[in-house]
Amino acid sequence: MTESDKKHRKIRSYVLREGRLTAGQQRAFETLWPQFGIDFTPGQSLDLPGIFGNTNPVILEIGFGNGASLAEMASQHPEQNYLGIEVHSPGVGRLLLEIEERGLSNLRVMRHDAVELLESGITPATLSAVYLFFPDPWHKKKHHKRRILQPTLIQLLAQAIKPGGTFHAATDWEHYAEQMLEVLGAANELFENSAGPDNFSPRPDYRPITKFEQRGARLGHGVWDLIFQRQ
Repeated sequence: MTESDKKHRKIRSYVLREGRLTAGQQRAFETLWPQFGIDFTPGQSLDLPGIFGNTNPVILEIGFGNGASLAEMASQHPEQNYLGIEVHSPGVGRLLLEIEERGLSNLRVMRHDAVELLESGITPATLSAVYLFFPDPWHKKKHHKRRILQPTLIQLLAQAIKPGGTFHAATDWEHYAEQMLEVLGAANELFENSAGPDNFSPRPDYRPITKFEQRGARLGHGVWDLIFQRQ
């Protein structure tokens, strides 16, 4: 890589630390991916009605982790379609198994960089909501540039979410929550804070409480939800 390449290299919000797939996850990729997995094609927008076979609202979750919460939301809301995107293969494999176990038909999975998907893979104003739950907070100040919620992402979200649609973020790291609130508040011509200026929102019923979150609550850790509506 040349010095010029290094200078212009995209700063990513994640580091791939691929764990070993279990036998079940490996089977999921072999047998379930063809039905529920969506491959990313650069420069080609997803045909969401074709993918789901209907015109129901589509919600994108960025970085779904092990997929448990996303599978629960899809199970509780069959009237909505869900598209989950994650870069880590074990989590993708686990979600594929959840889809099979729950018999879900309204959930599809991608294994790719969400920023690249938003840049060229989503037709403008087609998503009813985008969720970003518990992204990596990149605690050290020198790593804050890696945090996914930056002004450039806000522009991409505004492009993808239809007017009146929702962007919902949640974090258990207070400093990151404050930065999120600042970045979103600065884009008030694009998004309006549903809880009012400079306010966090109470957790809505549709966002499941994770085991990690429950454990944190017992230890006195806070969680901050931000819900903004596309203008």
